[in-house]
Amino acid sequence: MLEPMKIVICDDSIEDLIKIEKFLQKYLQLYTEINMETEKFSDPSRLYEKICHKELADIYILDMIMSEKTGIDIGSLLGRSANKSVIIYITSSDDFALEAYRVHAARYLLKPVREEEFFEAMDYALSCTEVKKGPVYLVKTKDGFVSVPYSRIEYIENASRILDIHMTDGEDVKSIFIRQSFDLELEELLRDKNFLQVHKSFVVNMKYVKKLTQNNIIMESGKSVPVSKARSAGVKKEYLLFVSEQYR
Repeated sequence: MLEPMKIVICDDSIEDLIKIEKFLQKYLQLYTEINMETEKFSDPSRLYEKICHKELADIYILDMIMSEKTGIDIGSLLGRSANKSVIIYITSSDDFALEAYRVHAARYLLKPVREEEFFEAMDYALSCTEVKKGPVYLVKTKDGFVSVPYSRIEYIENASRILDIHMTDGEDVKSIFIRQSFDLELEELLRDKNFLQVHKSFVVNMKYVKKLTQNNIIMESGKSVPVSKARSAGVKKEYLLFVSEQYR
């Protein structure tokens, strides 16, 4: 069994420590499939000592300005440990941004931290670790940001500027109203060779295509996705190329 992923929070302000811990617990509910452990410190010296004894975590969420040992002190120690830990700095001042990037911090957040900023920082931190299996698509929903692994997306539909993301397990994730075009919204996702736009309002994950006809694609779930006339020839060519590459 794989060891759990370890996340550490350190802030000498109890109030801020509790706030970030609440954000983290809410965020971790999105990743129930990944085994994660969290640990919190209000005394940075205790955390510094643990790192000196090679008791290391995967992600560190550190206040920048603390008594005795600063966030930079801890970040520098981690850098010398040859560990692949990811650091997110949280601070009340933007005077230390340069120092943060010198220790290769993933994100630098100013207090008061907003939930969506924290979630985005955690998404990026997770993507920098070896625990996360493949890239994720970040969706803004009415309940906040949701990170959807590419591997779990069957197809995406644009319904009146709201994204309906159909998952391989039958679950749907709906975005809030998107302000930019469907093409621009999914630009990064479409750089992945598994995804193909087959209609002005539909993108499919070719890994889960069961059958291709001239006007439709039948997905493994049995759902039918339309193929526009303008894209029909190109879709057939791209799909046949994708299939042939799978058997090389």
